Amino acid sequence: MDLARILAELKSERDRIDRAITLLATVGSNAASAAPGKRAGRPKRKGLTPAGRKRLSEAMKKRWAEKKRKRA
Repeated sequence: MDLARILAELKSERDRIDRAITLLATVGSNAASAAPGKRAGRPKRKGLTPAGRKRLSEAMKKRWAEKKRKRA
């Protein structure tokens, strides 16, 4: 077992990982400062309009009434 070779490989791997961490930290901080207030991931959903909320309410009441009728 060549300990010097193993040690050299581990040091080079450590250096590669350190460079990757530095790069990711830089990219992460730039992305966060470039777009404050922007959410990452899913786009923001728009809320229901009052008319849409009323249609949804009526549809759910109708569905519940049908379920209640089937049970009775």
